[in-house]
Amino acid sequence: MGNLRKEYIEELITVFGRAASDRRLLHDFLKDILAPAELKEIALRWQIVKQLNREVPQWDIAKNLRVAVSTVGRGARMLLNEEGGFNRILKRYYSRR
Repeated sequence: MGNLRKEYIEELITVFGRAASDRRLLHDFLKDILAPAELKEIALRWQIVKQLNREVPQWDIAKNLRVAVSTVGRGARMLLNEEGGFNRILKRYYSRR
């Protein structure tokens, strides 16, 4: 992340945590801080990860979501890390399949 100071990221995480209990506020904050394409990309990436978690084939995910197979592959690689954020969220809030 280049010269981005670690405390900037930590502060943003704190803001997300505080806003999380107010869905409307969090929605509005995300719309303000992210460009429309960035918000769409993040939402799409999450859909990819959820489908991978349900063991939908990568080609099917790419076709259904109209993304490149390489984009789906990136999500699949992230899921290889059992202690990564994707897997920890999926284990805590979503059942497998």
